[in-house]
Amino acid sequence: MKFYLDTANMEEIKRITRLGLVDGVTTNPTIIAKENRDFEETIKEICSIVDGPVSAEVIGLAVDEMVEEARNIATWAPNVVVKIPMTEDGLEAVNILSKEGIKTNVTLIFSVAQGLMAAKAGATYVSPFVGRVDDIGEDGIELIQNLKTTLANYGFETEIITASVRTISHLEKAAKAGADIATIPGSLLPKLWKHPLTDNGIKQFLEDWEKVPKKAESLS
Repeated sequence: MKFYLDTANMEEIKRITRLGLVDGVTTNPTIIAKENRDFEETIKEICSIVDGPVSAEVIGLAVDEMVEEARNIATWAPNVVVKIPMTEDGLEAVNILSKEGIKTNVTLIFSVAQGLMAAKAGATYVSPFVGRVDDIGEDGIELIQNLKTTLANYGFETEIITASVRTISHLEKAAKAGADIATIPGSLLPKLWKHPLTDNGIKQFLEDWEKVPKKAESLS
């Protein structure tokens, strides 16, 4: 599974990149707004740090608006992916952009049917939101499983980005379900490598090490 960071915070991106864990980055208008920085400047800086895909979302809702924005965004860096909302106009925009070789990430996917439509329109990625699906009493991970099976049935190359990941369980179950990618908030990622038994084990090793006889220091 590839790990994307769901953030536009440069310190988070740089920190996790140093660990070799960042395969890409996803952003949205809410994430960009938190950083209080220019949109284009922010995306370009992220693209300079991260080698993998960086998703930047359009704001327009009409086909012509989305296509115009997408064409502009695509010029910012070779690894930019344009994020498009799952609507009728969005599907049309994706169809146009895919024929121009512009990579797209169709966001706000909440059903297998939506994911299938996006793949047929030519989406490079689809982003089902597992946490938000759970919020309405349905099973977000089951959506990942069913979407994975459906796309595989027909040989689509569209990759599934598990979005709205809120817990370690979300990540682990999405990986088990065969999701290609998980996009993870910077606040959650450190929890993935921590475990209380690991901390206790390190503490015990150090305490035991203090009991090991040490050679007497040589006299100077």
